[in-house]
Amino acid sequence: MAPNTLSQIQQIGTGVAFIVFPLVFVFAFALHPRLLRPRLLRPEEIMRRARGQKLLHLGHALVLLNTGFLIVASVHFMSILGGSKGAWAGFVGAIPAVLGAIILAADKGALCLTMSALDTVPDAEFAAMRPGLLAIFAKKGWLWLLWGIVLLPAGFAVQTVGLLQAQALPTWQSVLFLVGVLFVGTPDGLEIVNLSASVLMAIAMVPYGIRLIANAL
Repeated sequence: MAPNTLSQIQQIGTGVAFIVFPLVFVFAFALHPRLLRPRLLRPEEIMRRARGQKLLHLGHALVLLNTGFLIVASVHFMSILGGSKGAWAGFVGAIPAVLGAIILAADKGALCLTMSALDTVPDAEFAAMRPGLLAIFAKKGWLWLLWGIVLLPAGFAVQTVGLLQAQALPTWQSVLFLVGVLFVGTPDGLEIVNLSASVLMAIAMVPYGIRLIANAL
C-alpha cells in the first residue's frame, strides 16, 4: 500500500474517531432514566437502576467500544502538539488519558455488562445475589482501581490546555472541549450534566473530525 494511501486511511480513521466518540457519549447518557430528576445515587440504587434496562446496557456496551476511539483521539492530540509550545502537555496528558480509557472499559465491563447477563436470572435468585453485587458496585477489593476513571478527563484536560497554548485548534473548539471533558465524568445520578458535557464535546469535535476526513480526500 502506498505511503500516501496509508496516511489518508489513518487520517480518515482519526476523523471518524472524533465524530463517533462524542456522539456515542451523547447517545449513551441520553438513555439513562430520570434525566430531569438528578440526584447522587448510592451503590445499591445504581445496581437497582441497571436491572432490566436493555437500552441502558446497549449504551454501556457502546461506551466500552468507544474507548478505542478515545485512545485514538488522545494519541492524535499528542501528535499535533509535538514540536509546539504544548508538546509536553500533549505527552503528559496522553498517559493518564489512555490509562483512563482502559479503566473506563474495565468499569463498563465490571459494572454494566455483568448486569446485562444478570437480567437472565429470575428475581428470586437475583435477590439472593444482592450482597455480592453490592460489594461490586461499592467497588470493594481490587475494584477500587475503577476510581482511576478520573484519569481520563484529567488527561484530556491537560492536553486541551496544550491545544490552547499552541493554538492548534480554534479557541472556541478547545474551550468547549475543555468544559465538556471536565464535566463528562460527573457521578451516577447526575447524567443530565454528563449529557450536556457530551453535547459540548460533540459541538467541538464533530466539525474537527469532518475537517480531518475532508482534508484526507
